[in-house]
Amino acid sequence: MDAATATATIKTIQAFSPSSTIRKIVALPTIRPQTTLSLVTANRSFHTKQTSRSFTRCSTKPGIDSNNATNTNKSLSLESSSKAQHLTTTTPNQTLTSTWSTGLVFDLGHNTSWDGSEIGSPVVKRFVGDNEERWYMWYHGRSSNPNNSSDGIGLAVSSNGIRWARGAEHVMSCGDDEGLVMNCSDNWWAFDTQSIRPSEMVIMSSPMYSAVYWLYYTGYSSEKVGSPNFPFGQCSVDSFKSLPGLACSQDGRNWARIEGDYHSGALLDVGSKNEWDSLFIAKPQVVMHGGDDLRMYYHSFDAENGHFGVGIARSRDGIRWVKLGKIMGGGAKGSFDELGVKNACVVRNRKDGNYLMAYEGVSADGMRSIGLAMSPDGLKEWMRVQDGPVLSPSEEDGWDNKGVGSPSLVPMEGNADEWRLYYVGFGEEGRTGIGMAFSEGSNVRSFRRWAGFQS
Repeated sequence: MDAATATATIKTIQAFSPSSTIRKIVALPTIRPQTTLSLVTANRSFHTKQTSRSFTRCSTKPGIDSNNATNTNKSLSLESSSKAQHLTTTTPNQTLTSTWSTGLVFDLGHNTSWDGSEIGSPVVKRFVGDNEERWYMWYHGRSSNPNNSSDGIGLAVSSNGIRWARGAEHVMSCGDDEGLVMNCSDNWWAFDTQSIRPSEMVIMSSPMYSAVYWLYYTGYSSEKVGSPNFPFGQCSVDSFKSLPGLACSQDGRNWARIEGDYHSGALLDVGSKNEWDSLFIAKPQVVMHGGDDLRMYYHSFDAENGHFGVGIARSRDGIRWVKLGKIMGGGAKGSFDELGVKNACVVRNRKDGNYLMAYEGVSADGMRSIGLAMSPDGLKEWMRVQDGPVLSPSEEDGWDNKGVGSPSLVPMEGNADEWRLYYVGFGEEGRTGIGMAFSEGSNVRSFRRWAGFQS
């Protein structure tokens, strides 16, 4: 259906409480022809297993752009609760006098929290108002509890993108706005029963109504990837089959899954036996090029060529996708990305209209670094900006000395003409954290780790 003429009304959300399967009816706004993107999903099944609580209205006003770039609006999106000051807050500047923690802005939660064992997959968004700015980060976490080994998706907030407020529990159980916001599916047939990780948050806005947030995510099942060429010891998470999923929300915290066309509920399925993406599909990062032109960048492992690659799919409605093929593969022999590229983050540069892709490059020995590529149209002709990475693992005593990856690129428009690069760092014994580096002005060929507030 053409997005310029379509009119769709979403009226039914199938919501499940933890102890029942009673359908709950929730009214969402009618999307009229003026919308940025028509939601042609009136007859689709929406569901969430977390709670039967109704959605609250989002505070975002019409006109917020859904691109990856900084969003500017007089009314800041995602209302910030005054309770945030009572939450566990990451204050990395307390330890940044040591070389070990340079760049670290978000560490593991405490031992009893939902994210006390592992964190990663940052999706960082910046919203600018007249007098202040707000930052939101969706990320995955895992508990130290041996009885709960599945990943969940959480939300942290900040006023500057450095000091983050977080919640130690599910937002429904603690009554706060920060914390765990989405769990794995408990439907045996679903594609996301073992792990879920955020990939992108897109705002579908209307001139007449509040925005609707769409969260694209990677869902993992317990099925093992079957390929003798796959580097199981170097990339353990990708050794399980994954597929792309979608959830929607009106407040960025309470999410309802949107079932795709495939039997498992995923938006896309793997390719056929001889196709490059026949093993899995991961990190579905979505960019809006126009009102009815969405691009999904995802990665898989090309078993025939023995490397990770990034592919692209296009959609008119954000739900039905058509694959266009692989756009980037492994680098030259001996390069930092010889074994391939994965976890891409694509941003359209508003100044010159081209596209930047920050990606996780994997070397032949499994070391992970972050590289950068550019394209004039975001579809083809992707060229690496340089032979080496833009961010490498830190020195021996650094918290991220074993690898860096899962980049989230944020343009700092306004007073500062620079880019921020949020990333996952890997340290000793597999310890993870989320770091931040920034560009030297508008030069994106090199990033420097944040080292504390300058006096």
